[in-house]
Amino acid sequence: DILVDGKVCDCDVVVTCQVGDPVPLQVKLTNRSRHSVGPFALTMMPYQDYQNGVHNYDLQDAITFVGSNTFYIDTVKPTKDSVYFGALLFLYTGDFYLNIKFHEDNCSRELPLSWLCLPSVHIRATEPVA
Repeated sequence: DILVDGKVCDCDVVVTCQVGDPVPLQVKLTNRSRHSVGPFALTMMPYQDYQNGVHNYDLQDAITFVGSNTFYIDTVKPTKDSVYFGALLFLYTGDFYLNIKFHEDNCSRELPLSWLCLPSVHIRATEPVA
């Protein structure tokens, strides 16, 4: 589950926020298997989609994380969950996306695609209301 500014997100929802206000992020990983899983590294990467097949990940002048964009998950037991909190600060207006990936933490091999990525979250940063 992904919450942006307290709202549950999926790939069909655009979350609107204001430039200059920290936007709380929450990612909850639920283990629905019969075995413990982990360790993982959860990484959140913001990008802009230019709608021509190009994704711009070079956004250090437009977005900053409050805290870290990577969280380490030791083990998640069967039927349990693990929740991670962070925040984004948008410095400019625009449409941005958040790519959320899970990687195995013990080796360089990535997890199978069914485990690798969550659907991208669409966030629209607008001018502050006067």
